Amino acid sequence: MYVGLAMQKHVPTITSDTLIIKADRMMEENKLWILLVVEGGKLKGYVAKEDIRAALPSGATTFSKHELNYLFSKLTVKDLVRKEMPTVHPETEIEVAAKIMHDRDLAGLAVIDKDSHLKGYISRSSMLAVLVEEMGLELGGNRIAIEVEDRKGVMADLSRLFFDLGVNILSTSTFYRDNRRLLVFRILADDMAAIVKVVEEKGYKIAGPEYFAHEWA
Repeated sequence: MYVGLAMQKHVPTITSDTLIIKADRMMEENKLWILLVVEGGKLKGYVAKEDIRAALPSGATTFSKHELNYLFSKLTVKDLVRKEMPTVHPETEIEVAAKIMHDRDLAGLAVIDKDSHLKGYISRSSMLAVLVEEMGLELGGNRIAIEVEDRKGVMADLSRLFFDLGVNILSTSTFYRDNRRLLVFRILADDMAAIVKVVEEKGYKIAGPEYFAHEWA
């Protein structure tokens, strides 16, 4: 999966000349923590919600209503634009984008092309939707996690085993836990108990919740 297939293509944007009061209203209406600053189709940076709020006069201000209205009509986000921000490209692998967001504790990433034109935005909610899709949850079936040796051909061996049992594999994933490799399959099978029995008879360990229960006890 690539970022360009999961990103939001239409996101609210502003320019450096946007009034602060308008930017604040846009953030409230769209429940945003940042607004991307775009000029001529190119990403120039972003403004953060905390910067917007800090720039607005507080409720304890001594300004008159007339003076406040004058300020609101003049204050733009120009001096609040943060120019350094991590970005990704549409062809970036989704897991690479997820790692950037995780490592930097970001709620999302702007997506640009090689000429810095804004193409969209990838958010945490988009990432979760991809996870649900790639794990095959909405396809139904049953989930079976199997601990395996980290060796060549193990995926093929299990796939062949399921094929021989007449099982339809809906999705597959690989996880590592404390040097243990786990293969997670979502499969369509009429008798899961029988499938589990055959897998165990072949020497594999089923890694169900009870397998890890001591870690969260």
